[in-house]
Amino acid sequence: MPPHLRALLLRHFGSAIDEVKIVEYSWINALHLWPQAVTRRRRIYLRWSAARFFADTDLVLHEYFHVLRQWRTGRLTVLRYILMSLRYGYWKNPYEVHARRFAALHSGRRPALYKK
Repeated sequence: MPPHLRALLLRHFGSAIDEVKIVEYSWINALHLWPQAVTRRRRIYLRWSAARFFADTDLVLHEYFHVLRQWRTGRLTVLRYILMSLRYGYWKNPYEVHARRFAALHSGRRPALYKK
């Protein structure tokens, strides 16, 4: 992980970032129709390499938000995520909305860029 990105993550999530395991080229993504990343407790499963993941600050913040502010706290579960996706669709799923907003605010991009 690039040092500047580690510093950014530490600022927002503290040392909990060290609990997160990055899994490159994960078959888990195939089960989810090949998104860029899939999260679970303490895990980020990547479609590609960690280098490619770390090159996208918004995506990194988004996925770490899922893991450390949603999964870790117990707010996010597989069942809740599925229910919210069925009710609102992916784009308006509250878990995704919150993660996109967090990433936009803390990467220097405006949240309005993520509205649809």
